[in-house]
Amino acid sequence: MEYFSEHYVTLILTAIYVGGCLYIGWYFKKKASQGVEGYYVAKREIPGWVISLAFFSTSASTNTYIGQAGKSFQYGLSWAWMGLIWTVFCIISWQLLGPKMRFQTARLKSFTIPDYFHLRYKSNLAKSIRVLSAVIILFATLWYMIGIAKGCAHVLTSVLDIPYEYGAFAIIAITCIYTIWGGMYSVLWTDAIQGIIMFFVAILMLAIPFIYVGGTDNLMEAISNTNHLTITGEPIKSGLVTFGELVSFLYILGIGLSIGMKQISEPKNLIRFYSINNAKSMRFAMIWTPVFLGISLVCVMGLGALVHGMATPDEANYLINNTDEVIGFMLDKFDNKLVSGICVAGLFAAGMSSLASVIIIIGTAFVKDIWHVAKPMPETKIIPRTKWFMAIYCGIVFVMTLYPMAGIVELTAFAGAVFAASFFPAIFGGLYLKWGTDLGAMASMVVGMLVNIIWRFAFRFEYGALKDIHEIIPAFLISMLTYVVVSLMSKKRVPSEKHLEVVFGTSSIHS
Repeated sequence: MEYFSEHYVTLILTAIYVGGCLYIGWYFKKKASQGVEGYYVAKREIPGWVISLAFFSTSASTNTYIGQAGKSFQYGLSWAWMGLIWTVFCIISWQLLGPKMRFQTARLKSFTIPDYFHLRYKSNLAKSIRVLSAVIILFATLWYMIGIAKGCAHVLTSVLDIPYEYGAFAIIAITCIYTIWGGMYSVLWTDAIQGIIMFFVAILMLAIPFIYVGGTDNLMEAISNTNHLTITGEPIKSGLVTFGELVSFLYILGIGLSIGMKQISEPKNLIRFYSINNAKSMRFAMIWTPVFLGISLVCVMGLGALVHGMATPDEANYLINNTDEVIGFMLDKFDNKLVSGICVAGLFAAGMSSLASVIIIIGTAFVKDIWHVAKPMPETKIIPRTKWFMAIYCGIVFVMTLYPMAGIVELTAFAGAVFAASFFPAIFGGLYLKWGTDLGAMASMVVGMLVNIIWRFAFRFEYGALKDIHEIIPAFLISMLTYVVVSLMSKKRVPSEKHLEVVFGTSSIHS
């Protein structure tokens, strides 16, 4: 009773939010199970405003609201530049990829990113590309999901005193349940609601340090010349407000590119383009998605730096080495039950929106793009097997979340780097370059994956001079070059003119 009386507002608000997500999943359960197109891409009938909010909410995940916001506690307001990089890539994604991807995937009757590669490059090698891209999804998504679950678990520990392992289980299990029930319908509609919550919670969280300290002047004075220490034990002094003093711009650029470029290469984002219902909706989403994302990022990206104004030197010494716990600390220190309840619901929303999106992606990748390719199955078995695999994979993620390989930012940045280097050349080439070949796509995927892994584990952390050069930079450049060179060297493997006419819209689908 004592625990409930202390946390009842947060518990009630969180329960209402979770109950709403489960209801939406149950509501769409019957509709989603009527066929593969309904379960995988919601029959391409979702309104633009829903897609816009869903894209925003899945792009700005726990990584942003907890990991990235907390990281600025260590690196200062310079970290806020990350938000600009992400917003630029959001604009690029909607302007460069969205309309063409919606058009081509509808003509090719593509339901997943791997099967887009298969249908677009259409050759004896295209099936192998499809399987390889599905394997890459399963590998990179594991890192991403662990980062998301880790962040939510830390918040529940800080605000509600829930043990880390229980919090991780709750976020993964709840999201898995409603995703399994309603497929892409529940993913998109819950994401839209979560996007609304996240937008206002970002503004609310930004206000907390200012209110706690007593206004803008007091807070800025507190962080402009602080006696708190950096991670190396040196006084921060004016480092929080001086650009580049606590972190190199090269590191900001690397992390910004790796996570920002997910928006132009990651399946959980690109699959949004499949489901939008018409050109008018596409135009709405092209304008408003960067607005939702940009405003939210402005609010949260430098938030950790402001939390220094709320922390004692001893608290700051702990948080500087545990930045994933900064936002939970802020809410606990502010100690307002209503505000904590609203923010926890928003942070849950941030985690669930991204988890739901990747849960359905890993299910479709394994069942439709690996199992079904290796051993074709009746359509009636595809959806049930997708559901079973999603549940099993979530179990694996939970176990690995108990022993995370790195912090939230590094986990999600590595996943983003793998997707960007492995997928973007083949996606961009498929959408725009008629001379792109299956061999170019295959080679760029292999090279992108290998350079990411080799640079991270054999070079970046082994040599001090390379630690700020994120793997996305060499991996993306080499992968893109590989796609161009190999495609030009294998011109004989360009799909037939008749097929390209169908893909690019100069011929009817049945011609």
